[in-house]
Amino acid sequence: MSTELLAPVWTHLTDIQPAKAEGIYFYDADGNRTIDFTSGIGVTNTGHCHPKVVKAIQDQAAKLIFGQMNIVTSPAVVELAEKLNEITPPSIDRFFFSNSGAEAVEASVKLARQGTGKRNIIVMQGSFHGRTHQTMAMTTSKYIYRQNYQPLPGAVFVTPFPYAYYYGWDEEETIDFCLKQLDLVLHSQSAPDETAAIVIEPVLGEGGYVPVPDGYLQELRKICDENNILLILDEVQSGFGRTGKFFAYEHAGIEPDIIIMAKGLGSGLPISGIASRSDLMAKWKAGTHGGTYGGGSAIAAAGACATIDVLRDEKLLENSTEMGNYLMSKLRDLQKQYPVMGDVRGRGLMVGVEFTDEKGEPDAATATAVNKYVVQNSLLLLICGSYQNVVRWIPPLIVTKEQIDEAVAIFADALKTAVS
Repeated sequence: MSTELLAPVWTHLTDIQPAKAEGIYFYDADGNRTIDFTSGIGVTNTGHCHPKVVKAIQDQAAKLIFGQMNIVTSPAVVELAEKLNEITPPSIDRFFFSNSGAEAVEASVKLARQGTGKRNIIVMQGSFHGRTHQTMAMTTSKYIYRQNYQPLPGAVFVTPFPYAYYYGWDEEETIDFCLKQLDLVLHSQSAPDETAAIVIEPVLGEGGYVPVPDGYLQELRKICDENNILLILDEVQSGFGRTGKFFAYEHAGIEPDIIIMAKGLGSGLPISGIASRSDLMAKWKAGTHGGTYGGGSAIAAAGACATIDVLRDEKLLENSTEMGNYLMSKLRDLQKQYPVMGDVRGRGLMVGVEFTDEKGEPDAATATAVNKYVVQNSLLLLICGSYQNVVRWIPPLIVTKEQIDEAVAIFADALKTAVS
């Protein structure tokens, strides 16, 4: 079918129009199979059309499709809050639901400002938080997300992200530098008594799939506590088992003040949310935030409930850890043969391969050539990073060793072709 009626603002990795999808695969109308190692950018963590998620959606659709939150409260939404309360820290006991990651980020900023009475927000270099005006102001991973949309909202300040490979330092040196730079921001641009929150992705997403060192998150928690600043964790892409934990911040053993969630929460249905403490949520004046669809879709809530059940019952967090380690070991074997793979990094099944030349400079050309080859050979991977030189691996959490082997074999052929 022709796509000429669709707005050209969307980019397209492929021209595939799937007739159906199942597990890790797309199938077109002719039955051709494509391996999807994008998961819709970290959305279909339970795989495409997981039967338990499908059944929950079907059952809910026969009972209640929509109940506007300001008018009625869907039992499915209440159940979802209860399930989320089980997988978040004891201090987190209130939940607000919306539709997209960007909406959830906006909600977190509004809560932080109302709850603290302060205005400023500090974000990290390389961050991606969305494409609405507020979230564009917070996004620094690529200029394209902000291009020609200025002026953007103010009171947003940027500090370096602890990206050791980029700086060419070890982890300890990188953490020390970034903490000093944050201290400088707090002394020179955004004083603590003006700073409502620091927002960070525990694994940098569009900025290059870079996990935050545990030590940096732990120090960030201390700094926020000492200065009465809220710590907001943007888990939109890293949440719901993607890194081997329900949320990536858990690796550092800390508790955030606000958790932002979306993508993997609904297995493909549009639902997002923020989670926080009751004392903070109590300061959010009724009526100052909301929306027609936020928390209203009983179908999305039911799908999210089923998603959490599947992640738990089928031990997909454990599989994410095991398969992520297996994938990185296979990629590091290739790295020995192809030094253009400058860095292989990740947590769980959130894995990045950064391409750099012999001088250590970003090599977007090779990354692009490799990705073009794999897509042409029925394997979907995505590129990210400020320099567009990182190939990211985001397979569904149900993936097996055999499926990883098949994908890595295609990737190996791509490397052979690209660097020959």
